[in-house]
Amino acid sequence: MASALAAKMGLNSLRRKQAKNFNVRITTMDADMEFSCEVKWKGKDLFDLVCRALGLRETWFFGFQYDVKDTVAWIKMDKKVLDHDVSKEEPITLNFLAKFYPENAEEELVQDITQHLFFLQVKNKILEEEIYCPPEASVLLASYAVQAKYGDYDPNVHKLGFLAQEELLPKRVINLYQMTAEMWEERITSCYAEHRGRTREDAEMEYLKIAQDLEMYGINYFPIRNKKGTDLLLGVDALGLHIYDPDNKLTPKCSFPWNEIRNISYSDREFAIKPLDKKTDVFKFNSSKLKVNKLILQLCMGNHDLFLRRRRVDSLEVQQMKAQAREERARKRVERQRLEREKHLREVAERARDDLERRLIQLQDEAHMANDALLRSEETADLLAEKAQIAEEEATLLSQKASEAEAEMQRIKVTAIRSEEERRMMEQKMLEAEMMALKMADESERRAMEADQLKQDLQEARDSERRAKHKLLEITSKSTYSPSTVPGDAMPPDLSFSRENLSFDFKDTDMKRLSMEIEKEKVEYMEKSKHLQEQLNELKTEIESLKLKERETPLDILHNENTEKGTSNFGTSIQNASPSPCHPFCLRV
Repeated sequence: MASALAAKMGLNSLRRKQAKNFNVRITTMDADMEFSCEVKWKGKDLFDLVCRALGLRETWFFGFQYDVKDTVAWIKMDKKVLDHDVSKEEPITLNFLAKFYPENAEEELVQDITQHLFFLQVKNKILEEEIYCPPEASVLLASYAVQAKYGDYDPNVHKLGFLAQEELLPKRVINLYQMTAEMWEERITSCYAEHRGRTREDAEMEYLKIAQDLEMYGINYFPIRNKKGTDLLLGVDALGLHIYDPDNKLTPKCSFPWNEIRNISYSDREFAIKPLDKKTDVFKFNSSKLKVNKLILQLCMGNHDLFLRRRRVDSLEVQQMKAQAREERARKRVERQRLEREKHLREVAERARDDLERRLIQLQDEAHMANDALLRSEETADLLAEKAQIAEEEATLLSQKASEAEAEMQRIKVTAIRSEEERRMMEQKMLEAEMMALKMADESERRAMEADQLKQDLQEARDSERRAKHKLLEITSKSTYSPSTVPGDAMPPDLSFSRENLSFDFKDTDMKRLSMEIEKEKVEYMEKSKHLQEQLNELKTEIESLKLKERETPLDILHNENTEKGTSNFGTSIQNASPSPCHPFCLRV
């Protein structure tokens, strides 16, 4: 298999020699480009071509990175591209990335393209968690990333869900909280709305200014061992060298700033950091991989050169770039202000147009309403005319009816007066009938008492008659002489007494006649009582319809209740009254 691979590589080399060109795919953070290169091209030739294509002048920050087994390497500018340990299959893929980071992005990054490439690379490292970022800073950085991509926040456009497909937060931060995607989007949008007015360049620069304060920003980590064999991490960045514990990439155990390092030597896989202070011990460490050692050395040299360069006066090229950048920013600022002013004027004009359109629609509606109101008014006028005529006719009829009603009222008043008089007469008659009934009741009671007295007298008369007869019989039986023997002018004294007693004797025919007269009186009295009751009932019926209930006294009400219940003494005394067995005018002694 090795021989086959060697044969294949030899065939590719032969083809290149014959073709004298090879294809390279350059991958940036936001685009892929392909170039046709000559076989003899060095790294700098390809790098200059790519920088010209991108319009990039701050070339000292960037380089070509490629993968080598389990690590990465950078294309050397003074070495042919094909002489590097890159894949020989075309197109050859190289990553155009920032190799060195600035100390202060706002001061050092001049071109917008430089700033944009750094923004994309740092954002990718934060999302891939190669740079640790706290949750709150992640949300703020995400809001600036949204501002850079979408521009100013517009609630009518940027509605809930517009960030659903965006990768804005590290997965670690998302998993750290019990929050839904909608809740995260709401937090990011809340910050995003506050960045109104910032351009894409401003938002990206704000992103870098926040990111450069993160502990792991711009640091390349390499596993090393000290003289004692302890595993450590070496961090190389724009400020110097830092030594970390393998489990803590945030806080270095010790640091060696570039301005305090006198020399860095490398021999036989061993590095020696010599500080300026000769009293300080030399720090030595080694790495087991040769490629890693070479990469460490490249990064140390490059970062140290940039460190010194920052502290010198800018070169003429850099000064020109900064001047051009300032002019370009000023021009863009003026252009942005002009656009903002035009946008504002356009918004004002659109609002005025909308107001005029609304006013026109309103006037049209008002015109339609006025026309409809006019038609309704005409119809209403016709209806009112008809109603006026009808009302006039009704007024005439009502006048006639009023006259008739007035006459009827007069008639009713006369009738009412007459009815009132009749009612008073009826009430008078009823009172008289009631008085008569009371008198008859009293008379009946008086006659009953007289009848009882007569019965008592009759009984006494009968008793006297029995005693007289009894005495007469006694006298008759005791007499010892006969009437013939007694002289005519001489009579016994007891005989005259007997005659005196006999003068009170009653015959049976008289008693029968008396009883018949009493019965006759009784019948006549019952007929009179019945006739009186009927007369009272008739009077009551006649005046009942004229009775004013509201004028009834409590006694009237009580009387009516007793009458209905049948407990009134007045009605029952007339119905149940019976004449005495003996009438005083029929008795004879």
